[in-house]
Amino acid sequence: MTAALGALAATALLALSAPTATAQAAACGVLSDGRLHCGNKAGAKGYADRSYRSATRGTLTTTYSWFQCWGHGDPHQGQNDIWYWTQLDNGAWGNVPAVDVNTGQDPAPGLREC
Repeated sequence: MTAALGALAATALLALSAPTATAQAAACGVLSDGRLHCGNKAGAKGYADRSYRSATRGTLTTTYSWFQCWGHGDPHQGQNDIWYWTQLDNGAWGNVPAVDVNTGQDPAPGLREC
């Protein structure tokens, strides 16, 4: 019976945390800090320049990040040439192709160009 209660408690805890993760993934927009806060592909790479040919500076290991600004670069599979500038999870700064950011429109409305 104790094992069953433990399993029930674990299931309830997961259920309570799921809406938060879902809400974060669904929320994508520029907030009062001027940054785009948005879901992104886990493991998305950040590049030194707005090109896959440039050096990789790190990755976004999380699936919800903020982005400082956007710029034009090399075209990518997102059918555009928009790249977002952010601080990667290792502390380095890099350009992430828009195809790896869960925006509804690129560039994201309200985010400044850099």
